[in-house]
Amino acid sequence: MITTRFAPSPTGYLHIGGLRTALYSYLWAKKNSGKFLLRIEDTDLQRNSDEATKAILEAFKWVGLKHDDEVYYQSKRFDIYKRYIKQLLDENKAYYCYMTQEERDELYNKQRENKERTRYDGRYRDFEGTPPSGVDPVIRIKSPLEGEISFVDGIKGEVKFSVKDVLDDFVIARSDGSPLYNFVVAIDDALMGISDVIRGDDHLSNTPKQIVIYKALGFDIPKFYHVPMILNPQGKKLSKRDGAMDVMEYKKEGFLPEALINFLVRLGWSHKDKEIFSMDEMLELFDPNDINKSASAYNFEKLLWLNSHYIKTLPIERLVDVLKEYGLDLSEYEKKEQLLELVRDRAKTIVELRDMAKSILDAPLEYDQKAVKKFLNDETFEILQKFNDELKCEQKLDSAEDFQNFTNSFLDKNGLKLKNLAQPVRIAIVGSSVSPSVFDVLSIVGLEEVVKRIENLITDLTRYKHT
Repeated sequence: MITTRFAPSPTGYLHIGGLRTALYSYLWAKKNSGKFLLRIEDTDLQRNSDEATKAILEAFKWVGLKHDDEVYYQSKRFDIYKRYIKQLLDENKAYYCYMTQEERDELYNKQRENKERTRYDGRYRDFEGTPPSGVDPVIRIKSPLEGEISFVDGIKGEVKFSVKDVLDDFVIARSDGSPLYNFVVAIDDALMGISDVIRGDDHLSNTPKQIVIYKALGFDIPKFYHVPMILNPQGKKLSKRDGAMDVMEYKKEGFLPEALINFLVRLGWSHKDKEIFSMDEMLELFDPNDINKSASAYNFEKLLWLNSHYIKTLPIERLVDVLKEYGLDLSEYEKKEQLLELVRDRAKTIVELRDMAKSILDAPLEYDQKAVKKFLNDETFEILQKFNDELKCEQKLDSAEDFQNFTNSFLDKNGLKLKNLAQPVRIAIVGSSVSPSVFDVLSIVGLEEVVKRIENLITDLTRYKHT
Protein backbone atom coordinates (compact mmCIF):
# COMPACT_ATOMS: atom_id res chain seq x y z
CA MET A 1 0.00 0.00 0.00
CA ILE A 2 1.25 3.48 -0.90
CA THR A 3 1.79 5.33 2.37
CA THR A 4 3.10 8.89 2.46
CA ARG A 5 3.62 11.42 5.20
CA PHE A 6 4.10 15.08 5.88
CA ALA A 7 6.44 15.75 8.78
CA PRO A 8 6.83 19.43 9.75
CA SER A 9 8.86 20.72 12.68
CA PRO A 10 6.79 22.97 14.98
CA THR A 11 9.42 25.67 15.23
CA GLY A 12 7.60 28.13 12.96
CA TYR A 13 4.59 28.59 10.75
CA LEU A 14 3.59 26.29 7.90
CA HIS A 15 4.59 28.03 4.68
CA ILE A 16 3.35 27.32 1.19
CA GLY A 17 6.41 25.25 0.24
CA GLY A 18 5.56 22.87 3.06
CA LEU A 19 1.90 22.85 2.11
CA ARG A 20 2.80 21.98 -1.49
CA THR A 21 4.86 19.01 -0.26
CA ALA A 22 1.95 17.91 1.92
CA LEU A 23 -0.44 18.24 -1.02
CA TYR A 24 1.72 16.13 -3.32
CA SER A 25 2.05 13.48 -0.60
CA TYR A 26 -1.70 13.52 0.03
CA LEU A 27 -2.59 13.21 -3.66
CA TRP A 28 -0.22 10.32 -4.32
CA ALA A 29 -1.49 8.33 -1.33
CA LYS A 30 -5.18 8.95 -2.01
CA LYS A 31 -4.83 8.34 -5.75
CA ASN A 32 -3.60 4.85 -4.86
CA SER A 33 -6.16 4.23 -2.09
CA GLY A 34 -3.28 4.46 0.37
CA LYS A 35 -2.63 6.32 3.60
CA PHE A 36 -1.43 9.86 4.23
CA LEU A 37 0.07 10.44 7.69
CA LEU A 38 0.85 13.62 9.60
CA ARG A 39 3.86 13.52 11.90
CA ILE A 40 5.01 16.43 14.05
CA GLU A 41 8.79 16.29 14.34
CA ASP A 42 9.13 17.91 17.74
CA THR A 43 12.30 16.35 19.12
CA ASP A 44 13.94 19.78 19.44
CA LEU A 45 12.33 20.43 22.81
CA GLN A 46 13.94 23.85 23.25
CA ARG A 47 12.69 25.27 19.94
CA ASN A 48 9.27 23.63 19.77
CA SER A 49 6.22 25.87 19.91
CA ASP A 50 2.72 24.76 20.88
CA GLU A 51 1.45 27.73 18.92
CA ALA A 52 3.27 26.54 15.80
CA THR A 53 1.81 23.04 16.22
CA LYS A 54 -1.71 24.47 16.50
CA ALA A 55 -1.10 26.62 13.42
CA ILE A 56 -0.01 23.58 11.39
CA LEU A 57 -3.10 21.61 12.41
CA GLU A 58 -5.33 24.62 11.73
CA ALA A 59 -3.84 25.03 8.25
CA PHE A 60 -4.48 21.38 7.44
CA LYS A 61 -8.09 21.71 8.57
CA TRP A 62 -8.59 24.86 6.52
CA VAL A 63 -7.28 23.44 3.23
CA GLY A 64 -9.06 20.11 3.76
CA LEU A 65 -6.08 17.73 3.65
CA LYS A 66 -7.35 15.01 5.95
CA HIS A 67 -4.66 12.73 7.33
CA ASP A 68 -5.16 9.11 8.30
CA ASP A 69 -4.60 7.77 11.81
CA GLU A 70 -3.86 10.08 14.72
CA VAL A 71 -1.27 12.84 14.53
CA TYR A 72 2.10 11.33 15.43
CA TYR A 73 4.40 13.30 17.76
CA GLN A 74 8.06 12.33 17.84
CA SER A 75 8.39 13.73 21.38
CA LYS A 76 6.15 10.87 22.54
CA ARG A 77 8.27 8.19 20.85
CA PHE A 78 11.60 8.55 22.65
CA ASP A 79 11.35 5.07 24.15
CA ILE A 80 11.11 3.61 20.65
CA TYR A 81 14.20 5.48 19.49
CA LYS A 82 16.19 4.39 22.56
CA ARG A 83 15.33 0.78 21.80
CA TYR A 84 16.76 1.00 18.29
CA ILE A 85 19.84 2.89 19.47
CA LYS A 86 20.46 0.05 21.92
CA GLN A 87 20.01 -2.48 19.11
CA LEU A 88 22.65 -0.77 17.00
CA LEU A 89 25.04 -0.64 19.96
CA ASP A 90 24.46 -4.29 20.77
CA GLU A 91 25.09 -5.28 17.15
CA ASN A 92 28.30 -3.20 17.02
CA LYS A 93 26.77 -0.98 14.32
CA ALA A 94 27.03 2.09 16.52
CA TYR A 95 29.38 3.16 19.28
CA TYR A 96 30.06 5.69 22.00
CA CYS A 97 32.30 8.54 20.97
CA TYR A 98 34.22 10.36 23.71
CA MET A 99 35.62 13.12 21.52
CA THR A 100 35.60 16.46 23.36
CA GLN A 101 34.56 19.77 21.85
CA GLU A 102 38.18 20.92 21.99
CA GLU A 103 39.33 17.82 20.09
CA ARG A 104 36.60 18.32 17.53
CA ASP A 105 37.52 21.97 16.99
CA GLU A 106 41.20 21.06 16.64
CA LEU A 107 40.43 18.35 14.07
CA TYR A 108 38.11 20.54 12.00
CA ASN A 109 40.48 23.52 12.04
CA LYS A 110 43.31 21.33 10.79
CA GLN A 111 41.10 19.95 8.01
CA ARG A 112 40.13 23.48 6.98
CA GLU A 113 43.78 24.52 6.89
CA ASN A 114 44.44 21.58 4.57
CA LYS A 115 41.37 22.56 2.51
CA GLU A 116 39.72 19.26 3.32
CA ARG A 117 36.07 18.56 4.04
CA THR A 118 35.43 18.70 7.78
CA ARG A 119 34.53 15.24 8.95
CA TYR A 120 34.88 13.02 11.99
CA ASP A 121 38.01 10.85 11.73
CA GLY A 122 36.61 7.69 13.34
CA ARG A 123 39.01 7.75 16.29
CA TYR A 124 36.55 5.95 18.60
CA ARG A 125 35.05 3.66 15.95
CA ASP A 126 36.73 0.53 17.30
CA PHE A 127 37.82 1.86 20.68
CA GLU A 128 38.34 -0.87 23.29
CA GLY A 129 40.28 0.90 26.02
CA THR A 130 39.14 2.65 29.17
CA PRO A 131 36.79 5.52 28.34
CA PRO A 132 38.12 9.00 29.21
CA SER A 133 36.71 10.28 32.48
CA GLY A 134 34.51 13.34 32.65
CA VAL A 135 33.23 13.03 29.08
CA ASP A 136 29.57 12.38 28.30
CA PRO A 137 29.75 10.48 25.01
CA VAL A 138 27.59 10.89 21.95
CA ILE A 139 26.55 7.86 19.93
CA ARG A 140 27.73 7.53 16.33
CA ILE A 141 26.63 5.05 13.70
CA LYS A 142 29.20 3.09 11.72
CA SER A 143 28.89 4.39 8.17
CA PRO A 144 30.52 2.63 5.22
CA LEU A 145 34.12 3.79 4.74
CA GLU A 146 34.20 3.73 0.95
CA GLY A 147 32.10 3.22 -2.13
CA GLU A 148 28.86 4.93 -3.13
CA ILE A 149 25.36 5.35 -1.83
CA SER A 150 22.91 5.53 -4.70
CA PHE A 151 19.16 5.49 -5.20
CA VAL A 152 16.69 6.27 -7.96
CA ASP A 153 14.80 9.47 -7.19
CA GLY A 154 11.34 9.72 -8.75
CA ILE A 155 12.08 13.27 -9.91
CA LYS A 156 15.85 13.53 -10.27
CA GLY A 157 16.54 10.04 -11.59
CA GLU A 158 19.60 8.13 -10.39
CA VAL A 159 21.42 9.93 -7.60
CA LYS A 160 24.88 8.86 -6.42
CA PHE A 161 26.89 10.02 -3.43
CA SER A 162 30.53 9.18 -2.85
CA VAL A 163 30.83 8.00 0.75
CA LYS A 164 34.08 9.90 1.27
CA ASP A 165 32.47 13.12 0.04
CA VAL A 166 29.28 13.11 2.11
CA LEU A 167 29.54 10.69 5.03
CA ASP A 168 31.38 10.09 8.24
CA ASP A 169 30.31 8.25 11.37
CA PHE A 170 27.59 10.80 12.10
CA VAL A 171 25.96 11.28 15.50
CA ILE A 172 22.59 9.60 16.02
CA ALA A 173 22.17 10.49 19.73
CA ARG A 174 23.43 13.40 21.80
CA SER A 175 25.35 13.01 25.05
CA ASP A 176 22.06 13.29 27.00
CA GLY A 177 20.67 10.34 25.02
CA SER A 178 18.25 12.40 22.87
CA PRO A 179 18.16 11.18 19.25
CA LEU A 180 18.99 13.36 16.24
CA TYR A 181 16.90 14.22 13.22
CA ASN A 182 18.12 11.78 10.58
CA PHE A 183 17.88 8.86 12.98
CA VAL A 184 14.32 9.47 14.15
CA VAL A 185 13.10 10.23 10.63
CA ALA A 186 14.40 6.91 9.33
CA ILE A 187 12.98 4.99 12.31
CA ASP A 188 9.56 6.60 12.01
CA ASP A 189 9.31 6.25 8.25
CA ALA A 190 10.16 2.56 8.55
CA LEU A 191 7.84 1.79 11.47
CA MET A 192 4.96 3.75 9.94
CA GLY A 193 5.30 1.87 6.68
CA ILE A 194 6.12 4.94 4.60
CA SER A 195 6.55 3.66 1.07
CA ASP A 196 7.07 6.99 -0.70
CA VAL A 197 8.83 10.03 0.75
CA ILE A 198 7.94 13.24 -1.09
CA ARG A 199 9.86 16.21 0.28
CA GLY A 200 11.80 19.33 -0.67
CA ASP A 201 15.15 18.87 -2.34
CA ASP A 202 16.79 20.69 0.57
CA HIS A 203 16.55 17.25 2.22
CA LEU A 204 18.51 15.53 -0.56
CA SER A 205 21.74 15.68 1.46
CA ASN A 206 20.01 13.89 4.36
CA THR A 207 19.11 10.91 2.22
CA PRO A 208 22.50 9.08 2.31
CA LYS A 209 22.53 9.23 6.12
CA GLN A 210 19.00 7.89 6.33
CA ILE A 211 19.82 5.08 3.91
CA VAL A 212 22.73 4.11 6.19
CA ILE A 213 20.26 3.84 9.08
CA TYR A 214 17.71 1.87 7.04
CA LYS A 215 20.38 -0.64 6.05
CA ALA A 216 21.87 -0.93 9.53
CA LEU A 217 18.46 -1.88 10.95
CA GLY A 218 17.37 -4.04 8.03
CA PHE A 219 14.49 -1.74 7.06
CA ASP A 220 13.08 -1.41 3.56
CA ILE A 221 14.20 1.80 1.84
CA PRO A 222 11.30 3.93 0.60
CA LYS A 223 10.98 5.54 -2.79
CA PHE A 224 12.23 9.15 -2.68
CA TYR A 225 10.93 12.17 -4.58
CA HIS A 226 12.87 15.37 -3.93
CA VAL A 227 10.82 18.36 -5.09
CA PRO A 228 12.69 21.47 -6.36
CA MET A 229 12.21 24.71 -4.47
CA ILE A 230 9.72 27.48 -5.16
CA LEU A 231 11.58 30.63 -6.21
CA ASN A 232 10.47 34.23 -6.47
CA PRO A 233 9.93 35.81 -9.93
CA GLN A 234 13.58 36.90 -9.94
CA GLY A 235 14.76 33.31 -9.47
CA LYS A 236 15.86 33.77 -5.86
CA LYS A 237 14.78 32.06 -2.67
CA LEU A 238 11.19 32.87 -1.82
CA SER A 239 10.92 35.39 1.01
CA LYS A 240 7.98 36.38 3.17
CA ARG A 241 7.55 39.48 1.04
CA ASP A 242 7.24 37.28 -2.07
CA GLY A 243 4.66 34.94 -0.56
CA ALA A 244 6.54 32.58 1.76
CA MET A 245 4.27 33.46 4.65
CA ASP A 246 2.12 31.51 7.06
CA VAL A 247 -0.51 29.53 5.17
CA MET A 248 -3.17 31.04 7.46
CA GLU A 249 -2.10 34.52 6.34
CA TYR A 250 -3.48 33.58 2.93
CA LYS A 251 -6.81 32.95 4.60
CA LYS A 252 -6.67 36.32 6.38
CA GLU A 253 -5.99 38.02 3.07
CA GLY A 254 -9.09 36.44 1.56
CA PHE A 255 -7.84 33.48 -0.43
CA LEU A 256 -9.99 30.38 -0.75
CA PRO A 257 -8.41 27.02 0.09
CA GLU A 258 -9.58 25.68 -3.29
CA ALA A 259 -7.61 28.40 -5.05
CA LEU A 260 -4.47 27.96 -2.94
CA ILE A 261 -4.47 24.19 -3.46
CA ASN A 262 -5.02 24.61 -7.21
CA PHE A 263 -2.19 27.18 -7.29
CA LEU A 264 0.23 24.94 -5.41
CA VAL A 265 -0.42 21.79 -7.41
CA ARG A 266 0.64 23.71 -10.54
CA LEU A 267 3.85 24.98 -8.92
CA GLY A 268 5.99 22.17 -10.23
CA TRP A 269 3.47 19.85 -11.87
CA SER A 270 1.20 20.19 -14.86
CA HIS A 271 -1.15 18.25 -17.11
CA LYS A 272 -1.12 19.52 -20.68
CA ASP A 273 -2.35 23.14 -20.70
CA LYS A 274 -4.94 22.64 -17.98
CA GLU A 275 -5.00 25.35 -15.29
CA ILE A 276 -8.12 24.68 -13.22
CA PHE A 277 -8.18 21.42 -11.26
CA SER A 278 -10.84 20.12 -8.94
CA MET A 279 -9.65 17.83 -6.17
CA ASP A 280 -11.10 14.85 -8.05
CA GLU A 281 -9.12 15.82 -11.15
CA MET A 282 -5.92 16.20 -9.13
CA LEU A 283 -6.43 12.75 -7.65
CA GLU A 284 -7.02 11.28 -11.10
CA LEU A 285 -4.13 12.96 -12.90
CA PHE A 286 -1.35 13.60 -10.38
CA ASP A 287 1.82 11.51 -10.50
CA PRO A 288 4.97 12.58 -8.60
CA ASN A 289 7.10 11.12 -11.37
CA ASP A 290 5.83 14.00 -13.53
CA ILE A 291 6.99 16.76 -11.15
CA ASN A 292 9.32 19.20 -12.89
CA LYS A 293 13.04 18.75 -12.31
CA SER A 294 13.62 22.51 -12.20
CA ALA A 295 12.47 25.05 -9.61
CA SER A 296 9.10 26.77 -9.96
CA ALA A 297 8.46 30.51 -9.99
CA TYR A 298 5.91 31.98 -7.61
CA ASN A 299 3.35 34.13 -9.45
CA PHE A 300 1.04 36.14 -7.22
CA GLU A 301 -1.05 37.37 -10.15
CA LYS A 302 -1.76 33.75 -11.06
CA LEU A 303 -2.97 33.09 -7.52
CA LEU A 304 -5.27 36.13 -7.66
CA TRP A 305 -6.63 34.94 -11.00
CA LEU A 306 -7.37 31.49 -9.60
CA ASN A 307 -8.97 32.97 -6.49
CA SER A 308 -11.25 35.19 -8.55
CA HIS A 309 -12.19 32.16 -10.66
CA TYR A 310 -13.30 30.22 -7.60
CA ILE A 311 -15.17 33.23 -6.18
CA LYS A 312 -17.07 33.46 -9.48
CA THR A 313 -17.87 29.76 -9.74
CA LEU A 314 -18.39 28.37 -6.22
CA PRO A 315 -21.96 27.72 -5.08
CA ILE A 316 -23.57 30.67 -3.30
CA GLU A 317 -24.00 28.55 -0.16
CA ARG A 318 -20.24 28.01 0.00
CA LEU A 319 -19.55 31.74 -0.30
CA VAL A 320 -22.11 32.47 2.42
CA ASP A 321 -20.34 30.03 4.74
CA VAL A 322 -16.93 31.52 3.96
CA LEU A 323 -18.09 35.10 4.47
CA LYS A 324 -19.19 34.26 8.03
CA GLU A 325 -15.51 33.79 8.87
CA TYR A 326 -14.86 37.32 7.61
CA GLY A 327 -17.54 38.95 9.74
CA LEU A 328 -20.43 39.02 7.27
CA ASP A 329 -23.36 36.70 7.94
CA LEU A 330 -25.79 36.59 5.00
CA SER A 331 -27.43 33.31 5.96
CA GLU A 332 -30.76 34.98 6.86
CA TYR A 333 -30.60 37.72 4.22
CA GLU A 334 -33.31 37.21 1.60
CA LYS A 335 -31.41 38.78 -1.28
CA LYS A 336 -28.07 37.08 -0.59
CA GLU A 337 -27.97 35.28 -3.93
CA GLN A 338 -28.79 38.45 -5.86
CA LEU A 339 -26.19 40.41 -3.86
CA LEU A 340 -23.37 37.89 -4.28
CA GLU A 341 -24.07 37.30 -7.96
CA LEU A 342 -23.82 41.06 -8.42
CA VAL A 343 -20.46 41.58 -6.72
CA ARG A 344 -18.52 38.35 -7.07
CA ASP A 345 -17.42 38.94 -10.67
CA ARG A 346 -15.48 41.98 -9.46
CA ALA A 347 -13.78 40.45 -6.42
CA LYS A 348 -10.33 38.88 -6.43
CA THR A 349 -10.36 37.99 -2.73
CA ILE A 350 -12.99 37.19 -0.11
CA VAL A 351 -11.99 40.39 1.70
CA GLU A 352 -12.86 42.36 -1.44
CA LEU A 353 -16.10 40.38 -1.81
CA ARG A 354 -17.06 41.17 1.78
CA ASP A 355 -16.24 44.86 1.42
CA MET A 356 -18.18 45.15 -1.84
CA ALA A 357 -21.20 43.46 -0.30
CA LYS A 358 -21.03 45.64 2.81
CA SER A 359 -20.74 48.79 0.69
CA ILE A 360 -24.19 47.96 -0.68
CA LEU A 361 -25.73 46.62 2.52
CA ASP A 362 -24.49 49.42 4.80
CA ALA A 363 -25.41 53.06 4.36
CA PRO A 364 -22.26 55.11 3.72
CA LEU A 365 -20.83 56.93 6.71
CA GLU A 366 -18.79 59.22 4.46
CA TYR A 367 -18.53 60.09 0.79
CA ASP A 368 -15.64 59.99 -1.64
CA GLN A 369 -14.77 63.67 -1.85
CA LYS A 370 -13.22 63.36 -5.31
CA ALA A 371 -16.47 61.87 -6.59
CA VAL A 372 -18.52 64.54 -4.81
CA LYS A 373 -16.50 67.35 -6.42
CA LYS A 374 -16.63 65.71 -9.85
CA PHE A 375 -20.29 64.70 -10.04
CA LEU A 376 -22.25 66.85 -7.60
CA ASN A 377 -23.03 70.49 -8.31
CA ASP A 378 -26.06 72.75 -8.00
CA GLU A 379 -27.65 71.26 -11.12
CA THR A 380 -27.16 67.61 -10.18
CA PHE A 381 -28.14 68.43 -6.60
CA GLU A 382 -31.56 69.66 -7.82
CA ILE A 383 -31.94 66.63 -10.12
CA LEU A 384 -31.17 64.28 -7.27
CA GLN A 385 -33.63 66.05 -4.96
CA LYS A 386 -36.38 65.94 -7.57
CA PHE A 387 -35.65 62.26 -8.30
CA ASN A 388 -35.94 61.42 -4.62
CA ASP A 389 -39.20 63.35 -4.24
CA GLU A 390 -40.75 61.23 -6.98
CA LEU A 391 -39.30 58.03 -5.45
CA LYS A 392 -41.13 58.86 -2.22
CA CYS A 393 -44.43 58.77 -4.10
CA GLU A 394 -43.85 55.25 -5.37
CA GLN A 395 -45.49 52.37 -3.54
CA LYS A 396 -43.64 49.46 -5.09
CA LEU A 397 -40.28 49.35 -6.79
CA ASP A 398 -38.59 46.01 -6.27
CA SER A 399 -36.65 44.56 -9.16
CA ALA A 400 -33.79 46.13 -11.07
CA GLU A 401 -36.14 46.37 -14.03
CA ASP A 402 -38.65 48.32 -11.90
CA PHE A 403 -36.00 50.85 -10.92
CA GLN A 404 -34.74 51.11 -14.47
CA ASN A 405 -38.21 51.76 -15.89
CA PHE A 406 -38.95 54.35 -13.21
CA THR A 407 -35.60 56.10 -13.83
CA ASN A 408 -36.02 56.13 -17.61
CA SER A 409 -39.49 57.64 -17.19
CA PHE A 410 -38.08 60.31 -14.87
CA LEU A 411 -35.27 61.12 -17.30
CA ASP A 412 -37.63 61.35 -20.29
CA LYS A 413 -40.02 63.69 -18.43
CA ASN A 414 -37.19 65.99 -17.47
CA GLY A 415 -35.21 65.86 -20.71
CA LEU A 416 -32.22 64.30 -18.97
CA LYS A 417 -29.67 61.57 -19.70
CA LEU A 418 -28.69 58.76 -17.35
CA LYS A 419 -25.24 60.31 -16.99
CA ASN A 420 -26.89 63.26 -15.22
CA LEU A 421 -28.25 60.98 -12.51
CA ALA A 422 -26.38 57.66 -12.27
CA GLN A 423 -23.23 58.87 -10.52
CA PRO A 424 -25.00 61.12 -7.96
CA VAL A 425 -27.26 58.18 -7.09
CA ARG A 426 -24.24 55.88 -6.73
CA ILE A 427 -22.57 58.34 -4.39
CA ALA A 428 -25.74 58.48 -2.28
CA ILE A 429 -26.14 54.71 -2.11
CA VAL A 430 -22.55 53.40 -1.75
CA GLY A 431 -20.51 56.52 -0.98
CA SER A 432 -18.53 56.55 -4.23
CA SER A 433 -18.97 56.69 -7.98
CA VAL A 434 -17.92 53.06 -8.37
CA SER A 435 -20.39 50.20 -8.02
CA PRO A 436 -21.97 47.42 -10.04
CA SER A 437 -25.06 48.18 -12.17
CA VAL A 438 -26.84 51.02 -10.41
CA PHE A 439 -30.29 49.49 -10.95
CA ASP A 440 -29.20 46.15 -9.49
CA VAL A 441 -27.79 48.00 -6.50
CA LEU A 442 -31.04 49.93 -6.01
CA SER A 443 -33.02 46.70 -6.18
CA ILE A 444 -30.89 45.09 -3.47
CA VAL A 445 -30.94 48.14 -1.19
CA GLY A 446 -34.72 48.48 -1.52
CA LEU A 447 -36.98 51.48 -2.10
CA GLU A 448 -37.28 52.66 1.49
CA GLU A 449 -33.54 52.52 2.15
CA VAL A 450 -32.74 54.14 -1.23
CA VAL A 451 -34.91 57.13 -0.34
CA LYS A 452 -33.27 57.38 3.09
CA ARG A 453 -29.71 57.27 1.69
CA ILE A 454 -30.42 59.91 -0.94
CA GLU A 455 -31.96 62.10 1.78
CA ASN A 456 -28.82 61.64 3.87
CA LEU A 457 -26.60 62.81 1.01
CA ILE A 458 -28.86 65.79 0.31
CA THR A 459 -28.82 66.74 4.00
CA ASP A 460 -25.04 66.45 4.18
CA LEU A 461 -24.57 68.49 1.02
CA THR A 462 -27.00 71.15 2.24
CA ARG A 463 -25.16 71.39 5.55
CA TYR A 464 -21.85 71.59 3.69
CA LYS A 465 -23.13 74.44 1.49
CA HIS A 466 -24.25 76.45 4.50
CA THR A 467 -20.92 76.01 6.26
